[in-house]
Amino acid sequence: MEYIYPAVFHTNEDGSYTITFPDLPGCVSEGKSLGNALYMAQDALKQWLACMEELGESIPAATRADQISLGAGEYISLTRAETKDNRAVRRTVSIPRWMDERAVQGGLSLSRILQDALTERFTRT
Repeated sequence: MEYIYPAVFHTNEDGSYTITFPDLPGCVSEGKSLGNALYMAQDALKQWLACMEELGESIPAATRADQISLGAGEYISLTRAETKDNRAVRRTVSIPRWMDERAVQGGLSLSRILQDALTERFTRT
């Protein structure tokens, strides 16, 4: 699922950044540089949302950026994150008998092998 939330970036005295999400209590991160802070904001948002989805918690709607009050040294950047549904599903697959026999002999998990192969395929494209 795709989400976009406003992140408030606060510039610290040492040039680093603290990032908060007004709509997501406890979703906070930091970055040593602006590029690092943008990456850390996206990563924090993704992890926070994935955790909420896994727990079955409701995810609040994003506030419009023009409705957020800012302090000195703060600005807003919209941050995008995408979560994936990692729940297991059952699929029936067919493989040649010799492959099944070798997998059983080797103590291999066909589910794990299929997941690894698909993950590798999806990361190449």
